[in-house]
Amino acid sequence: MTRPAGRKLYQAIIDALQADIASGRFAAGDRLPTERELVDRFSVSRLTVREAVIGMEILGLVEARRGSGVYVTAGAPGLLQPSDLDIGAFELIEARRLVEGECAALAALTRSDADVAALRETLDRMIAENRIDSPDEFADREFHRQIARATANDAMVLTVETLWDVRHRSPLCVAVLDRARRAGVKPRIEDHRTILDAIAAGDPDAARHAMRRHLGRVIEHLLEATQHDALERARAEAAELRARANRFSAIR
Repeated sequence: MTRPAGRKLYQAIIDALQADIASGRFAAGDRLPTERELVDRFSVSRLTVREAVIGMEILGLVEARRGSGVYVTAGAPGLLQPSDLDIGAFELIEARRLVEGECAALAALTRSDADVAALRETLDRMIAENRIDSPDEFADREFHRQIARATANDAMVLTVETLWDVRHRSPLCVAVLDRARRAGVKPRIEDHRTILDAIAAGDPDAARHAMRRHLGRVIEHLLEATQHDALERARAEAAELRARANRFSAIR
C-alpha cells in the first residue's frame, strides 16, 4: 500500500479500515477480513497487519471473538487516536535487531574482563527472574545495556537505552508485550548465553549473528503469543458457554 507522509504502515491500515467502517462497508458486528486477506489487500507483512489489528482493539474499534475472527464493535471508539499508539513492538524489535547486532559485534572487540564478568552475573539474575516469572525483566534490559556499555561508545549506549525505553512508553508496544508475557514468553537464556560467549571469545561475527538470531526469534514468539492470546480468549468463552449449558441442564 502507499503510505501517506508521516504515517506508519499500521496506522495507514487502521485509517483505511476506519474509513470502511464509517462508510458502512463494515457495520457493527461484522467480521473483518482474515489476516491473510488483509496482508494481500494492503501488500504488507503479517507483522504490520497484526499491529494494526491490535491497535484497533486498543482504540475500541474491534474485538476478537470466540476464535472466529475480529469483529467491529458497536460502541464508540475511545479517546486515543491511531497516532497515539506510537511505535509497535514488531518495528521496535526490527530496529533493535539492526542496532544491537552491530552493538554486540563492536562489544566483542572492545569488551574488558570486567564487562564479561558483569554480563555473566546479569545472566544469572535473568535465570532467577525467569524462575519467579518476573513481569519486569530488569535483568534482560540490563544485559543488553551492559553490551552497549562494553562498546565504550556513549552514542551506542544512548541509542540502545532509548530503544528499550520505547517498550514502556508506546501503548501499542506495551499491549503486545503484555500479551506475550501472559502467554508465557520469557527471555531466552540460551540465546543470551550464546551472545555472551561470542562476546567473551572476541568474535564479532558470531556476536552479531547471535544477537540478530535472538531478536528474530523474539519477533516470531510475539507473533505466536498474539495468536495464542486470541485462542485463549476463545477457550475461555467456550468454557463459559459450556458452564451455562450445564446450569441450564441442571434446571431442567
